[in-house]
Amino acid sequence: MKQAQQYSSKRQILIWLALAGYAVFALFPLIWVVMMSFKSHIDIISPIPKFIFTPSLDNYKAILFGGQSTQYEVGQTDFLLYFKNSCIITISAVLLSLLAGVPAAYALARYRFRFKDDIAFTFLSFRFAPEIAVIIPIYILYQKLHLYNTYVGLIFVYQLITLPLIVWIIRGYFEDISVEIEQAAKLDGYSWWGVFTKIALPLVKPGLASTAVLAFIFAWNNFIFGLILGSSDTYPSTVGTLGFISYESVLWGQMAAATVITILPPLILAVFIQKYLVRGLTMGAIRG
Repeated sequence: MKQAQQYSSKRQILIWLALAGYAVFALFPLIWVVMMSFKSHIDIISPIPKFIFTPSLDNYKAILFGGQSTQYEVGQTDFLLYFKNSCIITISAVLLSLLAGVPAAYALARYRFRFKDDIAFTFLSFRFAPEIAVIIPIYILYQKLHLYNTYVGLIFVYQLITLPLIVWIIRGYFEDISVEIEQAAKLDGYSWWGVFTKIALPLVKPGLASTAVLAFIFAWNNFIFGLILGSSDTYPSTVGTLGFISYESVLWGQMAAATVITILPPLILAVFIQKYLVRGLTMGAIRG
């Protein structure tokens, strides 16, 4: 019995060591970028990678406040503009998708009409096509409609990312709600709008939160739409990081600092609504 317990303890230790090793392997690129954001230019370009160095905030000061971070690197003062653009475009796109997509998902889940499944699959198919396949006709159309290099144009084109995701996932959450609950509410005198807003929406609130976070992450990380349909006035931060690459050099330290700042909003958002995120992603996983 004692030998079996010792064997079980050793097995658990080996499993935890293996998981820890895999976590370090998977997270090492991110850890390296964070480390690089605190290094000087000399430490970054050193032929031998330096894991022990004197950390500095010069790279962050350069991209946030401008000026010269080191004698080799010059700060990019437009990063805050690109970061603001990302916030405006992404948040607006997700809110617009929620406003239009949640009622559409409810209709697809509850009402019977012709081609219902085909319409739902069409929404999902928008996620199948690569962005590069549609960017040229969208670019020509935007030039004709004067939507090129505008917040409105980018918010609308981001619907190709956020809207299909929201409609398809939220539809599944609505389908998990028992129809008898809504029928009982109608017997109590609720209109269809009352059933939707006071019964259905509160029940899928965790799912709404998790889906909104996923849509935000996909939109925040988009690169192609911002690059082709925007310019220096409307570039998101994912495109703005290209400004640290010039024909003379690559500002690795400032690019790493910009990358760290760029990944913070999705990370902070996920941490703050972690409770709803876990509940939303597991809704419908266990059925009685």
